Amino acid sequence: MTAAQLPPVAPEVTATLVEDLSPRLRKRLDAAVAKLGARPTHRDGDTVTIAVDDDTELRLHAPGGVVAAVDAITCGCLLAPACVHRAAAACAAPAADLPSEPVPDAAPDSSSAADPTLEPTPATARKPAPGTAPAAQPALTPPGSTPLTTAPANDLAPATAAAPGNAAPAPDEATPAQCKAAAALWSAGAAVLEAGVGGSGAVAQAALLRAAHTARLRQLPRVASAALSVVTLLRAARAGDPSYRTADLVTALAELLGTAHRVGTASGVELAAVRGRARRPYSPDGSLRLYGLFTEPVVTDSGHGGARTWVAAPDGRLCTVGDVAPGGVGRALGVADRTVRLGDTALTHRELGRAGLAVSGATVSPDGRLGAGKGVKAVTARGAAWTEPPLAALWETPAAEQAARALRSVSRYAEPDGGGSDLLFLDVELLGAVRESGGTCLLARCDGGVGVRLTVADDDPALAHRDNLMLLATTAGTRLRIIGRLVPAPHPRLTLLACSHPTGESTVDLGFDRLRRADLPDPAAPVRPAPPQPGGPGVDSPLHLLERRVEQAVSAGRAALGMLGDVTTEARRLRRAGLPTAAGLLTALCASAAQRERDLFGRLLPADTDGFAAHWLAAARYTAAVAESLCAAAWEPSPGILMESPADAATTSRLTANGSRR
Repeated sequence: MTAAQLPPVAPEVTATLVEDLSPRLRKRLDAAVAKLGARPTHRDGDTVTIAVDDDTELRLHAPGGVVAAVDAITCGCLLAPACVHRAAAACAAPAADLPSEPVPDAAPDSSSAADPTLEPTPATARKPAPGTAPAAQPALTPPGSTPLTTAPANDLAPATAAAPGNAAPAPDEATPAQCKAAAALWSAGAAVLEAGVGGSGAVAQAALLRAAHTARLRQLPRVASAALSVVTLLRAARAGDPSYRTADLVTALAELLGTAHRVGTASGVELAAVRGRARRPYSPDGSLRLYGLFTEPVVTDSGHGGARTWVAAPDGRLCTVGDVAPGGVGRALGVADRTVRLGDTALTHRELGRAGLAVSGATVSPDGRLGAGKGVKAVTARGAAWTEPPLAALWETPAAEQAARALRSVSRYAEPDGGGSDLLFLDVELLGAVRESGGTCLLARCDGGVGVRLTVADDDPALAHRDNLMLLATTAGTRLRIIGRLVPAPHPRLTLLACSHPTGESTVDLGFDRLRRADLPDPAAPVRPAPPQPGGPGVDSPLHLLERRVEQAVSAGRAALGMLGDVTTEARRLRRAGLPTAAGLLTALCASAAQRERDLFGRLLPADTDGFAAHWLAAARYTAAVAESLCAAAWEPSPGILMESPADAATTSRLTANGSRR
């Protein structure tokens, strides 16, 4: 049995079942969850049955697809309903993310259902200028406690508490109930950070789910969704899911702690962003003339699949028309040739990527999704080539400006309604293949001499991404017009989504269309010199020394980080690299992890989990800000940005030569 085979369970249901267990059964809960994972399941309509043993069955009734009540989980064992099986089944199932209320200003629209491929991104701190390290993070306090004075970057001594205010909350301030809910989420998140992945079992996850449910009732959907993300990632980590990445859990946990902290300090427009929206709003946008760009397949880890077509307005604004539902890669391949769900047009997604639309009564979400409500009318219109106006203007913006704009969109802590796109439109010269630790990528040079690594968007063999990339790698010297998605990295990097046809006659959707060797330039053409590898100001940055400690705290917990001992050498290396704030944060983080006080009898007192969480959050947000700054600086044209070692030159020469012989 896998989590995908079970219906989602409402967070309050899981929390209630775990809270009702006796202390003895709570200790056995994690083992019971693992045992249920090996048992067979059977689905009959809205009911999923798990065979606990040969004589006992456990049933989850999910009308509407979600287990929304405690009584909907029943067990046939002798100890039911006080058995551990019901709570174990709830903990093994995915957590349902239920909206708390509709958005008042959202236009009635059938497209307002959540799309698992474009979740709102977390909040962000003010970003530094490209190429510069951000300023020191202010000292943080748990929600509901007194604020601390800001410490200088080179002075991380404990700050003194300020006098608490007694003023009643203004209308644009968080209510006491919201502050209390945020404080509960902070405490639950800090407990996860204290214990690490190994110690954050079903009981700790239930505490997070209870706090998330309370926050949602208090109209704090953003921080509640962050808590559900943390629970989902904790379960993936503990189950050994191959798609799990520690960096994702770091981002989710920092979003949870950071948003919970801001609830008590934000006001006005900032508070509205911190509270978030339960559902994506669609606002009227009148009549639109749209030109198709390309279509990409969408395949998610949750088993959803479909297609997304990108279109552009005459002013350069980008919009999308999507069709994503459960079904995986098979559905993605089939949807590409289905009619788009927009007005009366008969175009398929792949056809729309090369045609145009005239839309009246359009509704658009902040992230550019076109609504498909009853009042929307759309008819087929003439499209435009990538070299014709208005689409040609997308390639005229310098690469560095495009990267800065895309970086604001893909930032780990971007505001949910910030809008913008993560796509880049570049004219490049292909240089050849280059081998990396994760496989082979295609190296190209865009205008300004910046070297860019182009990687596949999806490695699924049913899609055409990988085969097309390897074919293009054999055509060194070919100039193409490409569309790619920014990948934040210390060097310029994109996932390649679409390109102009090597013959210049049309365009290629690299996830759906398959290139043939007959489409490529003459393979007998002289092979160009070995392509250089792109460098940048962040390639040799020792920032990873701090990032590693931040990730270790999440994986192993505070105690493991506290046993590292002296970090003077690492701090000195960071200072030599011009990152004194990183050195201070590293020293303070490890000192906070190791700090344990004793009472008069020599017994250890409880650890300061709130203080450690505050230090960890500052370090996590700082590393993200510096990484984004280095990424933006890498796209700036500068002399010597293309660098290559002799070993890399030999590797790329061999790969290019082998590709030409094939």
